[in-house]
Amino acid sequence: MRIVIAGAGAIGGYIGARLAKAGADVVLHARGPHLRAMQDRGLRVISPDGDFEVKPTVAADFAAIGRADVVFLGVKAHSLTTLAPTLPPLLGPSTVVVSTQNGIPWWYFQGIGGELEGLRLERVDPGGVIADTIEPRRVVGSLAYFATDIVEPGVIRHTEGNRISFGEPDGSKSERARAIAEALIAAGFRCPVTPRFRHEIWVKLLGNVAFNPISALTGAMLEELARHPDVSRLVRELMAETEAVAGKLGIELPISIDQRMAGAEKVGAHKTSMLQDLEAGRPMELEAVVGAVVELGDRLGVRMPSTRAVYACAKLLNEKRQPM
Repeated sequence: MRIVIAGAGAIGGYIGARLAKAGADVVLHARGPHLRAMQDRGLRVISPDGDFEVKPTVAADFAAIGRADVVFLGVKAHSLTTLAPTLPPLLGPSTVVVSTQNGIPWWYFQGIGGELEGLRLERVDPGGVIADTIEPRRVVGSLAYFATDIVEPGVIRHTEGNRISFGEPDGSKSERARAIAEALIAAGFRCPVTPRFRHEIWVKLLGNVAFNPISALTGAMLEELARHPDVSRLVRELMAETEAVAGKLGIELPISIDQRMAGAEKVGAHKTSMLQDLEAGRPMELEAVVGAVVELGDRLGVRMPSTRAVYACAKLLNEKRQPM
């Protein structure tokens, strides 16, 4: 199985490093100082599970890589519209494309049936650029449950977690999803393949819609957001509004808001990905995570006053922090 990590940043780079360490046939795609560091010195991972270094095959040009069996999309959701049109050199007749992005993925309403079949969310896939490049038949969904960041070019820090869940959009436990999971299990990950992947997307969204933008606005860690009497009330309001949107889609969440709050408090002094991006001067993954849920709420007739207010403030903050 030939695997290409398209965008070997913090998440994709960590997956690629562990695959390389396990001897998999993997190519890491990157650009800029991170690419040059990996070309010169290899890729170093700092982890509580043990530090290690690998010298993976790295490239900046998909045409030079050629066709792959599996392509992991390692960039943030807002970068997919730029990345997707460059992918065709990797795509053979049976190439599988694995989405790893937070939020509602561009493919969510492909093959879902009913009146929402084929719905495109403008805040996720503006202009339909991603869907035009990646055919629905290629897609396998994934969600990463580990914390990583790039501390300097060529060096990735892994803080905690080792689970990546996979799911076919049609709910089947396919041979291709199992094969991808087995390759990552051999690299040290826990990789369940779930027939209810859309439910899992909403479980993760329940926390991300609330905790991520509020953490960016306040600079607070997860445990602070869960414990502060006024802010925790706001967090619960955003969760309740998100749960209502999921319900309109026929998704009954297998976890309660109380359980989600308790889980966040247990994680402790952890910075959300949006807060990390904000502090590093990177764009926040705001539209696919929060904007898309607001867009869906509008379409489905769900009132979301608290989510809309937090989203508006976080959007302005995101815009003010980005260079003109």
